[in-house]
Amino acid sequence: MTYAKATFAGGCFWCMVQPFEEMPGIISVRSGYTGGHLDNPTYEKVKNGDTGHYEAVEIIYDPERFPYEQLLDLFWTQIDPTDDGGQFHDRGPQYRTAIFYDNDFQREQAQASKERLAYSGRFGDAPIVTEILPTVTFYEAEENHQQFYRKQPEAYKQDRQQSGRDSFIQKYWHR
Repeated sequence: MTYAKATFAGGCFWCMVQPFEEMPGIISVRSGYTGGHLDNPTYEKVKNGDTGHYEAVEIIYDPERFPYEQLLDLFWTQIDPTDDGGQFHDRGPQYRTAIFYDNDFQREQAQASKERLAYSGRFGDAPIVTEILPTVTFYEAEENHQQFYRKQPEAYKQDRQQSGRDSFIQKYWHR
């Protein structure tokens, strides 16, 4: 069996784990940092917004059970792809959105899905600003940030509610 890897930045990585982790064919989801200029970043350094890193999730999946195109579809429904200043109440460059591709297939699929979303009119005339970038080193976040929704369920629910993420998802994706 051959597994594949996908890396997505969708704002706060706490909110990006559960939607993917609960899908059939997803082997693992790790929270971490990618895209910056600092080796071995920490949460505190990335949170300051000057390392260039994105908070991101790295997903190991079985493409036979959950194809990359489905991962992309799920990714788009978790974010505001028109916001280039962060996501919801999390502001700053570390909370921008991006799709990191490992190969030409992923790059082409990501670009095609972005174009479909742009032409859908779902967000009116607002441009889709989510970047599509080549994969770079992914640094796993500290253990207390892994599967946060399971470890701190009340704090997780409160953060999601206060962030505006869930109301946005409901409004634009009816989920």
